[in-house]
Amino acid sequence: MRAPLGHFDDARPAPACLDELTAPVADAVRHWRGSVPADRIVYVETDPAWADTATFVEHYGQDLLERSANCVVVAGKRGGGTTLAACVVLSTTRVDVNGVVRRRLGARKASFAAMDTATGETGMEYGGITPIGLPADWPVLVDAAVVDLPYVLVGSGRRRGKLLVPGKALAELPGAEVVEGLGAPVP
Repeated sequence: MRAPLGHFDDARPAPACLDELTAPVADAVRHWRGSVPADRIVYVETDPAWADTATFVEHYGQDLLERSANCVVVAGKRGGGTTLAACVVLSTTRVDVNGVVRRRLGARKASFAAMDTATGETGMEYGGITPIGLPADWPVLVDAAVVDLPYVLVGSGRRRGKLLVPGKALAELPGAEVVEGLGAPVP
């Protein structure tokens, strides 16, 4: 199959390659619900040695620079409690953690979650965290610019491989909230 964007040698519908995904991501694809059929989520094999954005787009296609999203785990703190959430923004922007995220979570302080927390709580590899398969009780804040894309490149739960997902499918994930201005321009 040909990937809907980029230049990948190996592209397959995600339901056909569940063994390539981490357990929580595979489970989410297996039990997929929403207006976008699961077979429209495409798994593409990638080399983790080319994970750096500049090298990645050079090898897999310049069009990916504007059509890739990062999923980061944040921790919002208020009183003695901590709320973990995921934020999905275009890779050409940065998450507005101390403004938009802090307010959305009703937190006194917000920051990126520690790597051990992010990987331990998601069951995914650092550098491959994806919004698909996150804990069901987490808020998933998705920048409106991501949802507007016909397809967006996100992690697959592992450093090897990525998922191409219709942007509107991300708005239908459990706990998803579309947020204008979540991704701020990189200075």
